[in-house]
Amino acid sequence: MKVLVACESSGIVRDAFLALGHDAISCDLLPTERPGPHYQGDVRDLFGERYDLAPMFPTCTYLCSSGLHWNHRRPERAQKTEEAVAFVLEVWEGIKAPKKVLENPIGCLSTRWRKPSQIIHPWQYGEDASKATCLWLEGLPLLVPTNILPGGRQARRANQTASGQNRLAPSADRWRERSRTYPGIAQAFAAQWGAND
Repeated sequence: MKVLVACESSGIVRDAFLALGHDAISCDLLPTERPGPHYQGDVRDLFGERYDLAPMFPTCTYLCSSGLHWNHRRPERAQKTEEAVAFVLEVWEGIKAPKKVLENPIGCLSTRWRKPSQIIHPWQYGEDASKATCLWLEGLPLLVPTNILPGGRQARRANQTASGQNRLAPSADRWRERSRTYPGIAQAFAAQWGAND
């Protein structure tokens, strides 16, 4: 399959598809963190190409619930949310692929665009982490859990503090660390949707 992994600089999802023999390329404004096929630039530059599958990971900073409460106190953030929603809709419509998935945490896309097709957690894919992750699907079946860790939703995971918050301390790179796709989820994307006809 010809796969465009939009808005990904980590290379994690791209590499999962490459490992299974697909023709995959990642695209992001940032350089790739791992050697491999990567277009550094605006994903809209690639709208003229055709792909078989397009996983999309638009930046969630101004879309996720954990940050939306700031919009009332900081009008410039509210404007950034409007721009982020418009970007998501433009990318979803602009990428030419019969199979698409857009990933983002719980946030305003559920009300501003549409409800997600499903919500997954890393612990359903063998990762000791909790992070409710929405998937919006087109032309794809729901992602099936591959390795559900004991304790399910009730267990405190390695990425959580005692109060259930994310363990990562504030830093300039916190957004990047929190936005990385867990390898278990990337492998499930490639194995299940790379084989889907």
